[in-house]
Amino acid sequence: MLDFTIEPDFQAKLDWAAAFVREEVEPLDLLFPHGGDPYDTRNEKARAILRPLQQQVREQGLWACHLGPDLDGPGYGQVRLALLNEILGRSYWAPTVFGTAAPDTGNAEILAMFGTEEQKARYLQPLLDGEIVSTFSMTEPQAGADPKEFACRARREGDEWVIDGEKWFSSNARYAAFLIVMAVTDPDAPPHKRMSMFIVPAETPGIEIKRNVGTMDERENLDEGIHAYIRYHQVRVPLDAMLGGPGEGFKVAQARLGGGRVHHAMRTVGKCTRAFDMMCERALSRRTQGTLLAEKQAVQQFIADSWVELQQFRLLVLNTAWIIDTQPHGAARTQIAMCKVQTAKVLHDIIQRAVHLHGSLGTTGELPLAKWWMAAPNLALADGPTEVHRTTIAKQLLKNYRPAEGLFPSEHIPPKLDAARKRYAHIIEDDSLSGRADA
Repeated sequence: MLDFTIEPDFQAKLDWAAAFVREEVEPLDLLFPHGGDPYDTRNEKARAILRPLQQQVREQGLWACHLGPDLDGPGYGQVRLALLNEILGRSYWAPTVFGTAAPDTGNAEILAMFGTEEQKARYLQPLLDGEIVSTFSMTEPQAGADPKEFACRARREGDEWVIDGEKWFSSNARYAAFLIVMAVTDPDAPPHKRMSMFIVPAETPGIEIKRNVGTMDERENLDEGIHAYIRYHQVRVPLDAMLGGPGEGFKVAQARLGGGRVHHAMRTVGKCTRAFDMMCERALSRRTQGTLLAEKQAVQQFIADSWVELQQFRLLVLNTAWIIDTQPHGAARTQIAMCKVQTAKVLHDIIQRAVHLHGSLGTTGELPLAKWWMAAPNLALADGPTEVHRTTIAKQLLKNYRPAEGLFPSEHIPPKLDAARKRYAHIIEDDSLSGRADA
């Protein structure tokens, strides 16, 4: 039986979170607006505001809701997390305030599953407490996200692993206490068994940040970029720095990427909802050609299309979360890919309409819309290009089908009509009954 109700106790927490994010957290987006600000643990002014807010979240039992009880999380599951993330998606700072910021969420899961007790003590608890941040260093400048083309190598020398190579777009490396690095350890193995994963302390000799690359809304001349282009030059780590076994790097990566994709989708629902609210307010506030924007058919179509798309996307995300909560591991693979495909598209389309309704003001820095709009291309590439996930969806769906027998499709009418005539011949040929069958 389908049931869309939310338990009253949890709804009360969601109501608290919604008011808290609007009143207390969204101001942080204005005071500290740059991409790296939530991750810069050295910014004492930002931290002085952040820590009391995080404490309020803890007191509400909403800290690090992606974690299970084994990691001191509430164990709410993905459906409840989706409902909360819709609210957090309104604000860039909100995930940090609530202890669910990427890439730290996924890296914490990797450490919890594959780290040694010493690594957990040194990094996992401070990461869960929001005291440090981390980096996931996987993609490469010549290969993007295709692991079959990775060239960064790790070779064993005695009781150490030595890492050599370059990594691209390693987010937050300039602020990180440690990096999780994927490197090729067996180039002759099948593609998905060539790589292993390593935890590398940020202070390890040989890590060179060649530059921090700025995206569309980050100014290179002010060094606002947070996605590092890194050179690993004979970076030495002990044998137990390997997370998982040799050749299991792809497996370890997939353990975190699926959750990251659906969490991006959850938060996108919230951002699109905020853009939709702005669109409706504008339509009821601004007049042109003698009438309100809200009375123009084109504007009404903007609003209707945006709401339909948003609700379809929201139901997809919630259904995906439900499958993750209730079905065996991996059952939601296709649904997660569907969320990934739709995330950037829905964000782009709804915010594009909102920008258009606000006219020239929508394109400026005096509203958040332009900045949100510029995030759409990045979302289409984050955690794997959208095109790759479309292929995944198609391959998974095609497994449920078989080729047609014979020369014609299974829906070919002539043989089906012949079969229908034979099945009901005793009625069709009964002259005592009125009516006719097309023959």
